[in-house]
Amino acid sequence: MVFTKMIKSASAKALIIRINLVFLAFFLILYAILLLCPSASDYHQQAASLVRCSFRDCHHKMENGGIKMKAVLEAPNEPKPRRELIKREKPSFLSGIGTRMRIGMVNMDDEDVSEWEAHGQVVPIPFERVSDMFEWKALFPEWIDEEEEYSGSTCPEIPMRDLDKYDKMDMIVAKLPCKSPEEGWNRDVFRLQVHLLVANMAVRRGRWEWGGRMKVVFLSQCMPMVELFRCDELVEKEGEWWYYRPEMWRLEQKVTMPVGSCNLALPLWDDKEINRVYDVSKMEAIAQKSGKREAYATVLHSSESYVCGAIVLAHSLLQTRTCRDLILLLDTSISEPARQALSRAGWTLRFIKRIRNPRAEKGSYNEYNYSKFRLWQLTDYDKIIFIDSDVVVFRNLDILFHFPQMSATGNDGSIFNSGVMVIEPSNCTFRMLMDRRKEIVSYNGGDQGFLNEVFVWWHRLPRRVNFLKNFWSNSSIEASVKNQLFGSDPPKLYSLHYLGLKPWQCYRDYDCNWDVADQRVYASDAAHERWWKVHDAMEEGLQRFCGLSEQRKIEVEWGRKMAREMGFQDQHWRINVTDPRKFI
Repeated sequence: MVFTKMIKSASAKALIIRINLVFLAFFLILYAILLLCPSASDYHQQAASLVRCSFRDCHHKMENGGIKMKAVLEAPNEPKPRRELIKREKPSFLSGIGTRMRIGMVNMDDEDVSEWEAHGQVVPIPFERVSDMFEWKALFPEWIDEEEEYSGSTCPEIPMRDLDKYDKMDMIVAKLPCKSPEEGWNRDVFRLQVHLLVANMAVRRGRWEWGGRMKVVFLSQCMPMVELFRCDELVEKEGEWWYYRPEMWRLEQKVTMPVGSCNLALPLWDDKEINRVYDVSKMEAIAQKSGKREAYATVLHSSESYVCGAIVLAHSLLQTRTCRDLILLLDTSISEPARQALSRAGWTLRFIKRIRNPRAEKGSYNEYNYSKFRLWQLTDYDKIIFIDSDVVVFRNLDILFHFPQMSATGNDGSIFNSGVMVIEPSNCTFRMLMDRRKEIVSYNGGDQGFLNEVFVWWHRLPRRVNFLKNFWSNSSIEASVKNQLFGSDPPKLYSLHYLGLKPWQCYRDYDCNWDVADQRVYASDAAHERWWKVHDAMEEGLQRFCGLSEQRKIEVEWGRKMAREMGFQDQHWRINVTDPRKFI
């Protein structure tokens, strides 16, 4: 037995040795093959010579949950196929523009521009096209770190050509991308890039004519961006050709703005810092010397429900010691006593005909809210700061007159809030707004949604310029921070926008937004008290226009009753009302 076991053990060991020898021989052969083969690095070098990536042509793209690299593969030393250029008739207005010019060509690579050589030297302006993955919301985010509580706000970079290497240009010609009627076609970053390149080229390398103007020609199916090239500056349109002579001082101001709302146009500084950086006194002196006229404006139409708000707004503006005119646009629905009170409050009255929203239902709240377009007809003024009549101003806003159209605070998504905005009156712009009423669909059915489709490139003002009274997160921290801002004295906010039920529609004892379930996000007793403080500083003759109608008293009492039945824990409905307006 012992002998048999020894034989079996020896056989097993021999088998293991043979297996090890086979594996050893295999690895020796493999090693020899690798020594005789070309280096793997040579392979990678050859492969690399086949791939050329640029910012435009090579980027990561998400597909089916994975990351795929888009690249351009080109065979080495293989000539590129010659691209067939688009031959189109040059516009007839060129015959009167002149010759011996230097003509900068932007994004015209696929166009045959040989005919333009009869008018001078054609200079291509190559540039790195922005990536197709660059989305509009990166330039116009919903939120930025205005207070610089974290790392501050920054904007992504849009590739721009180094323009200093070019000599002065007499004319700039550019082909604009146009994806209309695709949804969101007007929020195309490449389209914005071409506009900004042309604008910067005109400002920095343009040979300005007498009167500070410059020749700019666009080739596009879509109208160029009115935010940069005003329709007033359009000299002639022929087919898809647009000939502009923009005012360089306006264009220069606009190209100094941030590339999007990803950064503040007016940083959030205290008054001393603003004066130091912007030299406000010098800006004011220049404005007065140039004879530019500027005004604050608001609009009342269809009913007298906002007359009280407009009176308090005027009083709050005058309290900031502004010397600008106060213009009120109103229709015939405002009674004579109310007109006299508005005039006594400080408004200069101008009567308008209402403008109907063609998409609104008859009798709805937004049926005539396109009447705000009449602001662009105030052409005896160079700049207008529009302020909704449910806003109260606490600090002087005159510095905003030094910012271009469209400057406003953010709302949500990539849009601005139209409650406070800087506009530049223009009959041409007014006609454009009127012409596009049926074409444009407003996201909220009102003027704010409409204007956001026209002025997609806007400049962000600090939210303290038009602070919205709301509490979206419904947290105690948010309520504490905002209520502290609402009640701060001296004020930290420039103005406060009273969303929801208005202070004059409530008892002065507390904010009646507390009593309505879907309005509680707007409730703030601190903000409510602040509005009444401004109201109480007015003369008594004006205060009587902030009374409560019998119908409104019934509605307020009904709200208190429903709040009690629903058992709202804040128990504002328990407050004993002492407002004398209840008993009048």
